[in-house]
Amino acid sequence: MSRVFSIGRSPLQKETEIALAAKGSTIFRFKSISDVRYRPGNEPDLIVADRNQSAEASFREFQLSFSGIPKIVIAGSRTFSGFGPWMKYPLTYPVADPSAKELEYLFKRALRERELLKENASLKSRAVSLAKELDFFDEVSKTLTSTLELSDILTTIMRKSKKLIAADTWSILLLDEETGELVFERITGKKEDSRKMKKIRLKLGEGIAGWVAQEGVPVVVPDVSIDKRFCARIGKEAGAKTKSLICVPIKSKGRILGVLEITNRAANSPFTREDLELIMRLVDRAALAIERATLYQKMAELSVTDDLTKLFNTRYLNRTLEIEITRSNRHKSSLSLIFMDIDHFKTINDNYGHLVGSKLLVEMGQLLIKSLRTIDIVARYGGDEFVIVLPQTSPGSAVITAERIRKAIEQNVFLKRDGYSLRLTASFGVASYPESAQSKEDLLRLADEAMYRVKYQTRNGVYAIV
Repeated sequence: MSRVFSIGRSPLQKETEIALAAKGSTIFRFKSISDVRYRPGNEPDLIVADRNQSAEASFREFQLSFSGIPKIVIAGSRTFSGFGPWMKYPLTYPVADPSAKELEYLFKRALRERELLKENASLKSRAVSLAKELDFFDEVSKTLTSTLELSDILTTIMRKSKKLIAADTWSILLLDEETGELVFERITGKKEDSRKMKKIRLKLGEGIAGWVAQEGVPVVVPDVSIDKRFCARIGKEAGAKTKSLICVPIKSKGRILGVLEITNRAANSPFTREDLELIMRLVDRAALAIERATLYQKMAELSVTDDLTKLFNTRYLNRTLEIEITRSNRHKSSLSLIFMDIDHFKTINDNYGHLVGSKLLVEMGQLLIKSLRTIDIVARYGGDEFVIVLPQTSPGSAVITAERIRKAIEQNVFLKRDGYSLRLTASFGVASYPESAQSKEDLLRLADEAMYRVKYQTRNGVYAIV
């Protein structure tokens, strides 16, 4: 059923209304174009107007408001004078003293042409949208292939996604292969919420994100309050209120790497399937880049960490000492080094085997980390030797630290969970830059010599070269 605005009050106007109503149209009558107001979503399909309406002061405003609506302009006499002002605008169909068949023909033609124009406009809009989308994804692809840094890639995904959908909060959770849990790697939103979220870990199947990671199926949830998979605990711990969300698995070669979760539209409207499809296309491009960056990150970690203890190795130690000596010179502060060797470690290997010895080294590494500050660095130097770098630490403070670690080792019971309950001691040597050493090589050599001085005399002690 068509909506028709009939504007004018000539006898012919009334006949036209009767003819259109007979064809099933709904007629809305107006005396003058001044009485007609444009309301989005309530537009007519057709306007029938007396040609004399062009004399109204609001004629131009009327034409601009209803520019996309076809207009049949009627004259009561067989003359085309007065049609000029109307013909300046598109979708205008003049007719003088029309018969019922003429009106029917014009009515059908006007509506058909309007539908064709609407379809054409829709196709143009879609073409423009597709062109923008292609440019967008081309830019994303270039960005994702230009870096191997996981942090940069995740940031790119978040930033580019925001151009597609206006949302309040975005988060990327990656799968921790060791624990099988999802960990929040990147989060947008308030800083305090981000800090809280980064402490949360999700098991596979827990919450909507956990379900998506477990099943590998993307979801759009317009209202989380009615979705049984939604885990209220997560929102409560994070201090954020989730209304609607999109959650998409990040997969590569059938393997789940993590999930991208988007919550709450900025305009408070729910997400749609179209939003989901756009995000899925972005994630498909990002998955390979994430996998490649993750692999690169693991390789980079292996290049500076010890395979067994996961502590830093000598390569990283040498690089760190160079940086810390430069910083020490700049800030006029001390840099101290502790060389440590486990006493009678060979006896452990001989009596219990190398597997037990390896487990002991791992536990020793963890004990050292717990005994130090976050700015301190622990490296496995080789075998049962460890080196501890203490930035901004005087020789006296370094001796106190070494003594504290010595006591912690002496009092600790190792491999208790494995049923061995082993007791150990260690020998420590301390040197400092610039008090006793003048270079990186000096620092390592002097701390090593100090440690061997203890090892060849008393063991289970600390000696400092000052």
